[in-house]
Amino acid sequence: MRYFFTSLGILILDQWTKWLVVHNMSLYESIPVLQGFFYITSHRNRGAAFGILQNKQWLFIIITFIVIGFVLYYLWQLKHERPIMSFSFSLILGGAIGNLIDRLRSGEVVDFLHFQFGSYQFPIFNVADSAIVVGVIVLIILTLISPTVEPNESLSEARDS
Repeated sequence: MRYFFTSLGILILDQWTKWLVVHNMSLYESIPVLQGFFYITSHRNRGAAFGILQNKQWLFIIITFIVIGFVLYYLWQLKHERPIMSFSFSLILGGAIGNLIDRLRSGEVVDFLHFQFGSYQFPIFNVADSAIVVGVIVLIILTLISPTVEPNESLSEARDS
C-alpha cells in the first residue's frame, strides 16, 4: 500500500501545482525564480516529451493506459520483494496518471518548470514528468546493477545466490 500512497502523493502534488499555475498565471507568463537559470513558465503541451507528436492525444491516452496496467501488474507482482523497484514504479504510476488527467480533461498537459543553461532552454516540464523520469532512471540503474534472473528461477532465489 505504501507504493500506492507514493503514487497518490505524486498525483496530488502534480495536480495541485498545475492548478496553481492555471489559476494564478496567464498562459506563457514567466516568473523568474533564479534569473537566467530557473523560471516558472505557464505552458501547455499537446504532444509528448519535448513537444513531439503534437495533437496525437488518442495515442498518448492509449499508451498511458497500457503503461498504467503494466505498472500496476508489476507493483502487484513485486509486492515486498523489490522495494526500490516498486518505489520507482510508484513514481512512474503517479506521473502517468497526473498527465493522463490533464489529457482527458483538456487535451493538453500543463507544464511550468523551465530551466535555461546559457542560451539553451530546456523543454518546459512538470512534476509528473519529473516523477516519470526519476522512476525510469532508477529502473535503468537497477536493471544494470542487479543480477540477472534465469527464466526458471524466482526473484528470491536469484537474490539468495
